Amino acid sequence: MPPRLPHPDPGSPDTAGPLRYIWWLVRCQPGRVLRGGLIGTVWMVGLSVRPFLIARAIDDGLRTGDTGALLRWCAAIVAAGAAVAWAGILRHRTMTYVREDASARSAAVLLRQLARVGAVLPRRLAAGDVATVGGYDIVRTSQVLTLTGPGVGAVLAYAVAAVVLWSIDPLLASVTLLGVPAVALTIGPLLRRLERAESVYRQRQGELTTRADDIVAGLRVLAGVGGRHLFARRYVARSRRLRAEGYRVGAVLSWVDALTTVVPGAFLAAVVWLAARMTAEGTLTVGQLVAVYGYVAVLVVPVWFLLEGSYQVIQGRVAARRIVDLLRLAPDPVGGPVTHAAPTGPAELHDPDTGLTVRPGRLTGVAADDPAEAVALADRLGRYVPSAVTWGGIPVTGVGLDEVRARILVVDHDGYLFAGTLREILAGPTGGAADDARIGAALDVASARDLADGLPAGLDTPVGDRGRTLSGGQRQRVRLARALLAEPEVLILVDPTSAVDAHTEARVAQRLRQARAGRTTVVLSTSPVLLGHADTVAHLHAGRVTGAGPHTALLADDPGYRRLVSRAGGTDDEPVGRPVR
Repeated sequence: MPPRLPHPDPGSPDTAGPLRYIWWLVRCQPGRVLRGGLIGTVWMVGLSVRPFLIARAIDDGLRTGDTGALLRWCAAIVAAGAAVAWAGILRHRTMTYVREDASARSAAVLLRQLARVGAVLPRRLAAGDVATVGGYDIVRTSQVLTLTGPGVGAVLAYAVAAVVLWSIDPLLASVTLLGVPAVALTIGPLLRRLERAESVYRQRQGELTTRADDIVAGLRVLAGVGGRHLFARRYVARSRRLRAEGYRVGAVLSWVDALTTVVPGAFLAAVVWLAARMTAEGTLTVGQLVAVYGYVAVLVVPVWFLLEGSYQVIQGRVAARRIVDLLRLAPDPVGGPVTHAAPTGPAELHDPDTGLTVRPGRLTGVAADDPAEAVALADRLGRYVPSAVTWGGIPVTGVGLDEVRARILVVDHDGYLFAGTLREILAGPTGGAADDARIGAALDVASARDLADGLPAGLDTPVGDRGRTLSGGQRQRVRLARALLAEPEVLILVDPTSAVDAHTEARVAQRLRQARAGRTTVVLSTSPVLLGHADTVAHLHAGRVTGAGPHTALLADDPGYRRLVSRAGGTDDEPVGRPVR
């Protein structure tokens, strides 16, 4: 039986602002929120009932010596305590449902958004920001919904206590009514400062998470080129800056916590001192004095909830703002209306931005001085961004997107590997034993046959999410084999051998040329081993093709190209330093 989703349709979130988004979470569960507010009010007001019952027990029972009245009021006190305890249980349970519902709904809309924006996400948002939004910010935003229960109850309980105190003495009620605004005025500036510090802290936390993810993902490669210690030092420096920012947040928060305790305590002491003076003067009875103390002591609970809620609102606004920023991302307009039919057969690709022309049926190498330019070129040729690229003289953006995706495949060197058996990763969930011959041929081309043979159950060996049980070079070869099994009309490879040793790279280059003979293949790399097997190579400098021809001809005629591939492949005086896998 398939798992039941908490929200098959989470709805359309309000992304006009962080508070609007939080209000949308409230509106999505009105019945539960209303129930939480009602129960929270009963619980808060119930706390104020017991001081009244104690006062009656003192004045009607102890002072008059009426044992029956004393027992009746004591029984009422016990019953009220049990009722308040039960209301507290229901309040906590209801608000837990409210928070969990909001968390599940936020997670659902975020997952839907991540699937919608697709390739836009890594260009607009760092991986660390996505991770912290999905883990930390969802929870912080949901915590704000606590105000819909105990928060509402705190306001009403404060009003009830003020009315009861007014019936006892207007002066006491006035002091009580002025006390809470005084607390708010005292702590308000600190809360605004806390919001600013929290915003900076969350931004730097996301940046540091991105840095940690990059280091972990490329740890083997960093070790191979001697860059592990450099990145570690940078991470330590950023971590220290984050720690310093955390100290700022903690310093402000410590003042907020201190004032949250001291100011209500001072307020309570002032009211009790005033009530004691009035009792000594005979204005209040002993029972009323106890009741006043009880009312004011109970008021500390709603005041604490309101102050705690204020801090939660600050954290929630910062968190919801980050969620809203992610939800506002729009996919690039690469799926527009179909205005042209796709070429009926293999056709050339032309990129006006660089001047590159990819001839059909040939292996084309592209050596870019700037790796970012190579990635941008792959995105344009594969129609992952709006561009002026033509396919057989037709604007590629006017062809049906499904047709483009079926015939043009772009393979990044760090493409995602889903969890499953090796056979499922390579051939998909429908791949069976009948596909073993095709899988074996693809593994041979990718020089990954030893990988499959070395696994305990061969192709049926489970591989963890993102291929974490494999080395960097093994993951790269699996990606290449998976791309070859797709048999696209146009295959665009971005640094397909950057994590393998030179001998493996040479085998892959030779076999790739043979396997893709007669089909269009583009290899974006600065490896002389790969480029040496290309039919033609284009040198990309400052965003434009400055030279094109066979690898050997470019080595002889283009000094910039010669320097570029020499750095990638090493010289007699400078070792290559490539990692061995």
